[in-house]
Amino acid sequence: MHEPIYVIAGKQEALVNSQCEELLNKLIEPQQRAFALFNADAKQCIASGVFDELRTLPFLSERRVVLIKKADDFIKDNRSLLENYFDNPCPTGILVMTVGSWPSQTKLAKKLTKAGKLITVVQPKSWELPAELTRYAFNTHNKKIQQQTAGLLVELTGDDLCCLRNEVDKLALFVGEEKTITSEHVKSLIGNNRLFNAFEVINAIVAGNIAKAIDRLRQMFAEDKSAEYTSVGAFAFHLRRMFNAKVMLEKGSTTYETANKLRIFGNKDAFFVQLRKINLKQIAANLQRLAQIDYEIKTGRTKANVAIEQMVVSMAGK
Repeated sequence: MHEPIYVIAGKQEALVNSQCEELLNKLIEPQQRAFALFNADAKQCIASGVFDELRTLPFLSERRVVLIKKADDFIKDNRSLLENYFDNPCPTGILVMTVGSWPSQTKLAKKLTKAGKLITVVQPKSWELPAELTRYAFNTHNKKIQQQTAGLLVELTGDDLCCLRNEVDKLALFVGEEKTITSEHVKSLIGNNRLFNAFEVINAIVAGNIAKAIDRLRQMFAEDKSAEYTSVGAFAFHLRRMFNAKVMLEKGSTTYETANKLRIFGNKDAFFVQLRKINLKQIAANLQRLAQIDYEIKTGRTKANVAIEQMVVSMAGK
């Protein structure tokens, strides 16, 4: 069941546009957009023209959609006309407007509660991102993605929702006809991500497998041309998180509380296994060593691949 009017409100334009695209995919098929979607220019369109488009009978589709992006000024200039339309919207037309803000106390906002639907777009909190990606994957691509897999994607990609949705879009194409996006798919598509590589190297070190650690490190530099500039930051990120987690656990936090606080989603069990095999003093020493390596790289005294390999050998020895 579709509403005759949708207002998508949010201050982050990229998120609003992404939500708008998701809604349009539900309302009309992509191949119908050429004749079932009217994209109005908010700066040039007039209210009477918008209403005429909404009342135009749909051709080769069930409904006609009129979209007005950045409609704040359009609404301001045509508020009374829109109020009248909200009282009696066209049954075969759907009005979609995106706005930066939608004050709830206005008469128009109150009418919308009966005439249509308000979709408020905000950047989810870090701990909400896996659930949001699970919802997005299903609604947009009809793909399932488990919470832990979505968490791994957050861990590898960061917490920018637009970037994360883009990664889900790529994964949906990558898996083809398969209905579920798995952690193996994530690793295959973005497995050379520097944070993931750093995790794998440290995981091999604490497991006592120095050969695997060195092999994974060299693979990291071979596959990722930017690793020369980003590898120190990747290892520092992971070690700082280990340090903070160790401190929290020693102060009495549970692994669940620690994982949520530090946004440890994917590879959560492996992370805490790592943590049990290394002490706080060792983590701090390696962070100090990374700071020294960073200085030496920037002053031309060493190369990243050489210095970090030496650090990995040293870590394994200890």
